[in-house]
Amino acid sequence: MEDPYDLTLRPITGHDELDLFTRLPSSLDDELAGDLAGGLRRPEWMWVALRGDRLVARAAWWARPGHDEPYVLDVFDLDDATHDRVDVGVRLLETAMAEVPVTPQYCRFVPPGWRDDPAVRGPVGERMSALERTGAHLFVERLRLEWRYGTPVPEPRGRLSFRPPGSPVELITLMADVLDGTLDAHSRADLTRTSPWEAAVAKYEDELAGYASPRSWWRIATLPDGEPVGFVIPARNAYNPIIAYIGVRPGHRGNGYVDDLLAEGTRVLAAQDAPLIHASTDLGNVPMARAFARAGYVAYEHQIDMTWS
Repeated sequence: MEDPYDLTLRPITGHDELDLFTRLPSSLDDELAGDLAGGLRRPEWMWVALRGDRLVARAAWWARPGHDEPYVLDVFDLDDATHDRVDVGVRLLETAMAEVPVTPQYCRFVPPGWRDDPAVRGPVGERMSALERTGAHLFVERLRLEWRYGTPVPEPRGRLSFRPPGSPVELITLMADVLDGTLDAHSRADLTRTSPWEAAVAKYEDELAGYASPRSWWRIATLPDGEPVGFVIPARNAYNPIIAYIGVRPGHRGNGYVDDLLAEGTRVLAAQDAPLIHASTDLGNVPMARAFARAGYVAYEHQIDMTWS
């Protein structure tokens, strides 16, 4: 597809063009071949901007397992040596988004101190500027956290008991309950469009139910009288062991139960000889960030989320 900027804008043809696509490097490049093989990406969702045979920009979308439409734009890179790179990025996005099924989300992984490093801040800002020119805006910045093998795991304190959910309905009910007063930006946005119950069902069906790891790992925490105080979902996604979801019911917040839940979820995954465990939370969700820090999780990346909605 020819362009007034003297560009060729097109999707890649398949696995045979991954070498072309990865001429602009990112931390996700090692996952691309596996994602294509597993259906998490498709060639028609992976676009390049070429000036002659030189790659000057690229964009790619990712889908959740088992889904036929992309969930998020998570690769968008510009050639730093191209003088009109922001304009090129805008043209690539506008052309690709006219062909790829619409997705309202973009995310990018950046170093934790990215604002303090001009060598990182400049390129990140240029990509955000290109996205803003297509109508996107910053939604939230998140911490990406990692627990590493050998980090001590607290022993159970004995004040809570843990068991797998008795049924999906039991877990979904608790998920809807913990949305009351949530500090999570995505959950708060969901609640402007739907009820807590509907949001919890969507979270369960679209994400949690898709994990191939055993549901016997999932934990509900109860008081001695059997009353549930919250839950934690240790799982494994397509890449790593993760703490997929954690929540404390509103009436039980302020008692430090999040530490017990996080420790239990970490113990479950550590017992599977997990070399590392990933988790994430909003930069502004200070209580949850502090809980992860107390449990030995360290921030290894930040995630910038933008949206067109």
